[in-house]
Amino acid sequence: MVIPLPDEPTYALEPQGSLVTTIVRRSRPVRERAVLYVHGWNDYFYQRHLADEMADAGLDFYAVDLRRYGRSLRDGQLAGYIADMTDYFVELDRAVETVRSDGHDDIVLMGHSTGGLVSALYAAERPGQFSALVLNAPWLEIQANTLLRPATQTVLTAARAVAPTTPLPQVDNGFYRRTISSALEGEWDYNRNLKGDKAFLIRVGWLAAVLDGHSRVAAGLRIDCPVLVAIAERSDFRRNWDEALRTADIVLDVDRIAERAPKLGNLVVIARFPDAVHDVTLSRRDVREAVFREYRRFLAAYV
Repeated sequence: MVIPLPDEPTYALEPQGSLVTTIVRRSRPVRERAVLYVHGWNDYFYQRHLADEMADAGLDFYAVDLRRYGRSLRDGQLAGYIADMTDYFVELDRAVETVRSDGHDDIVLMGHSTGGLVSALYAAERPGQFSALVLNAPWLEIQANTLLRPATQTVLTAARAVAPTTPLPQVDNGFYRRTISSALEGEWDYNRNLKGDKAFLIRVGWLAAVLDGHSRVAAGLRIDCPVLVAIAERSDFRRNWDEALRTADIVLDVDRIAERAPKLGNLVVIARFPDAVHDVTLSRRDVREAVFREYRRFLAAYV
């Protein structure tokens, strides 16, 4: 289902009125409960095995491809760009309306990486909407020294006022793609024009929006539903390839995530998985089976 977002702001030379969001579902609704999934940066929903697992656990499955991502990306748009993470609340409201219109009053919100940050912010602003929040390696804080964030945020906020869509230098060593893509040495098949495309540039305004979200998490969100934070046991940011990179989060700092997670709400479960990768559901079979067991246990206990 493609939902137009004609009133949402465009930037630079983007075609006005071109923004849309896309909602996909695993199958026609047959269960009382449902999951709504939000993807991460430079990504889209393709994890069908996750949808199958949730269906086996008794939940209908929905996912949203946010504006300027995946099935929602259109020619001339700034891939992945957003000026404020709360702008996504418009399409998430529409997605929740869609899930509820299919007869689901019991909704579990699920988010990965940057989508985990968006999901946490959204759940905090929509009390009473969700029975649980499941976060897969949510980007809750910057890497390394968190004391650097306020200074970085000040600089980026000033730059955003002048040149919000200016790209920042970035280096992608391709290691994560190597660990997961079936086109290289991984297991998973996905559309490389929709995930990992070089059109996705880290821009000043986007990074400032992310840091704004981190600040809100650090101040405390008071999410009113149970929260599961699933992360790898360790991160590994070495610059040269090593087989150890196949068994770690090589995108985000899991220790910083674990430190911030208690700020989400009053009932937060942190689960760390040895040998997991950044998207813990894309880890090797035995690891992701452990992840799904924990998902099921959490849902059985709290939903």
